[in-house]
Amino acid sequence: MKKRSLRRTLHVWMIFVFFSMFIAANAHSRDLPFAPGEILEYALRWENVPAGSARLEIMPVKIINGEQVHHFVLTAESNAFVDIFYKVRDRIDAFADLSMSRSLLYQKKQREGRHHRDEIIEFNWQNGQAQYSNHGQKKEPIELMDGSFDPLSAFYFTRTLDLEIGHNMERPITDGRKNVIGRLRVTGRETITLLNGRTYDTYRVEPELNHVSGVFKEGINAKIQLWVTADEKRIPVRIQSKIRIGQFIGELITAEGLR
Repeated sequence: MKKRSLRRTLHVWMIFVFFSMFIAANAHSRDLPFAPGEILEYALRWENVPAGSARLEIMPVKIINGEQVHHFVLTAESNAFVDIFYKVRDRIDAFADLSMSRSLLYQKKQREGRHHRDEIIEFNWQNGQAQYSNHGQKKEPIELMDGSFDPLSAFYFTRTLDLEIGHNMERPITDGRKNVIGRLRVTGRETITLLNGRTYDTYRVEPELNHVSGVFKEGINAKIQLWVTADEKRIPVRIQSKIRIGQFIGELITAEGLR
């Protein structure tokens, strides 16, 4: 594998999180389908080659600036084979208010080969602004749209929504450098079987990729598809991307602490 391809392979998992920015405006239920202690583990592969693993975890409730918040964590790492060419060790911590209406803080430690980033997005809702920094170097604050989420909190907000085939939905999201409206379409309902033999009744959803940069922007027929369980938990069980250099797949292998 070339280093460039390996980097893109593992980077697609991060797009899984950004994928979740394409979500509806309001949740239909006050009861959240997740709780602290939930852990979702995924196996990642490029075409048929195992590439690494990822883990989504909900931590105990914390307090930020005197406010109780949800604490979500995403970690992703390459496997021993890929480490030889391009070692990946990434971690994201995201914090959203208990009503899941907006983000409060976002932190990302990215270790991919020689590329190291320590990003922070600080949300100042009193001033309606978000400020991005990397390795302590701050950029000018940007204006926030009401109800904006960071990418990881957006994923969990997605799970609070009712899905229906044919629905087109939207929600503001920010990476600290720009604030955009992301859009999602529910394109079908399918029963799928994963490589581990488990079968799920799912909804298939697809995002608009206008605001996604990098490898997806380069491909004319680039596409991301996500399959989430068609129940009240709405757990993502498979992500599949098609880009100009091939196909990437991430599949759920274990789920613990489900509400």
